[in-house]
This record gives sequence, structure tokens and C-alpha cells, in this order.
Amino acid sequence: MEDDYSNGDINVETSKADRSVWLMKCPPIVSKAWQSSAASASVDSPPVAKVVVSLDLLQPDDSSALQFTMEMAGSEVVNMPKSYSLNMSKDFVPMGVFSESSTQGRSAMEGKVEHKFDMKPHHANIEEYRKMCRERTNKSMVKNRQIQVINNDRGVHLRPMPGMMGLITSTSKDKKKPAPVKGTDMKRTRRDRGELEDIMFKLFENQPNWTLKQLVQETDQPAQFLKEILNELCIYNKRGTNQGTYELKPEYKKSVEDTGAEP
Repeated sequence: MEDDYSNGDINVETSKADRSVWLMKCPPIVSKAWQSSAASASVDSPPVAKVVVSLDLLQPDDSSALQFTMEMAGSEVVNMPKSYSLNMSKDFVPMGVFSESSTQGRSAMEGKVEHKFDMKPHHANIEEYRKMCRERTNKSMVKNRQIQVINNDRGVHLRPMPGMMGLITSTSKDKKKPAPVKGTDMKRTRRDRGELEDIMFKLFENQPNWTLKQLVQETDQPAQFLKEILNELCIYNKRGTNQGTYELKPEYKKSVEDTGAEP
């Protein structure tokens, strides 16, 4: 029986549309072995595998009790497992199988999928399968490098052609050199605390407000050591017109003024 479709003159043969077929997901090594066997097969080629169905005779109608295994025929692939478990699944979208003839340009429906299987190596052959997978991974990691001898040793082919200079990527020499790291300032020697306090009072006598940077330059003292003394003698202005500067505390201001007033 043939069904005519309105889209062109495509005819689909549907005489086998009600035939039940199985859909099976198999490992790549099994698929390659079957394709190789089909390519070299003759008219009376032997089967490539056989399916063994185990059932419970006490519960013949219980589909969950069915167990499917597949036994592979002789194969030249080293370490290829011979026994596989077929895990059946019925929860899938309805599907059909179609074929197309490349010579006659005809399409046919070969059947509808009744059972779906996932093919996995049997637990007895799992170690062989792992070994085969490791070998396949190791082979894929090996890079086949080739060495080509250049007869022209004058380097003509290695020179940039005119107009190509702008397309040549910069080498490591052309890259921007990192800025040299500035050397740290010479280590400042701490003065005697009493001597430094006298210097600080004289500075504040000449100018009421100083920044930390200015005081470090004037006294040539470490900033951290200077901060310790400033926290004791001064007030830090966080806001106002003198923001960011130090000025003497009121009690020290008075003593400085009194000292300056003496004849």
C-alpha cells in the first residue's frame, strides 16, 4: 500500500508500518564492529550477535521480570566485551523507523518502535571495557607531530612580505616593559622622643596647622613614629577649612604661647 503526499511526488511505502521494532543505544565500539561486519558481509553472512531473553515462568505476564542480554559474535577488536546487558525502557515518545533507497529514491516505513534499550557491558566484562576505554583515551591524547625540512635555508619564506608588517603580532620583546619598581625610601632613624617633641613645638609655633606629609619632610622621621607623637600632642581636623591637618591640643597651645611670650 502506498500513500501519496501532496508535497511533490514523494511516495512512502507503509506496508510494514505495523511491524514492531526495537531501538537500541549501543557503545561506539559495538557500532563500529557491526558496520565493519556489514561492509565485508557476503550473502550468507553469519549473525553479528544474539539476544537472550530470561523470564520467570511463575510470572510469565510480568514484563518487569524480563531480562535481556546480548552475546556478541566473534570480533577482531581487542578487549571488546562479548556480553552486554539490555536495559529496557517503555517510557518514551512514540517513534517510527524509516528507510530511504539511494538508488530508487523511495522511502519506506519499516515499523514502529515497541521497546527501547540501553546497551551496557555486562558486569562480568566491565573490567575489560574499562581497560579498552583507557586505551582509547590514551591514544586520543597522543599528538602526531610532523617535521618538515625547508630546502631554502636563506629564510626567504620566513621574512615578512611588504605590507604585512602591520599584521604581524608583537613578540615578547615588543611588549610594554613593566614599570620599574620604585625603591623604598632610605630608612629613617628615630630621634629621641624629647628632642622630637621640641622640634614639633617649634614647628607649630611657626605654623598652626600641618599635614602628616609635611611633618615627615620637616622632621625626617618615620610616619608611624610621628603619628604616635601626633596622637598625643595634636588634634586631627576631619572637616572644616583645615581638613586633613594636625594642630596642637589646647593645653599644648597655651604652653607654647607662654614660652613664646617670655622675654
